[in-house]
Amino acid sequence: KSDEIVNKLGGRFKLCALVQHRWVELIQGARPMVERNGRSDLEVIIDEIQQGKIGIDREKSPGITEPAKALGEVV
Repeated sequence: KSDEIVNKLGGRFKLCALVQHRWVELIQGARPMVERNGRSDLEVIIDEIQQGKIGIDREKSPGITEPAKALGEVV
């Protein structure tokens, strides 16, 4: 499951950067985009990423490209 989310964003560094950015937003008072249900901020952030509620804006982030397609993946 962890490899799935890493591949979705294109690497561990990108995942870490997105989590850190969103964590700061939550600490500063942003509302979660999914139900908290007693979960920690990190669990909420991971769920937001998995549901596609947050991600990397590649148009506003120069130098960040789409993740490479896995071998055998249908495009």
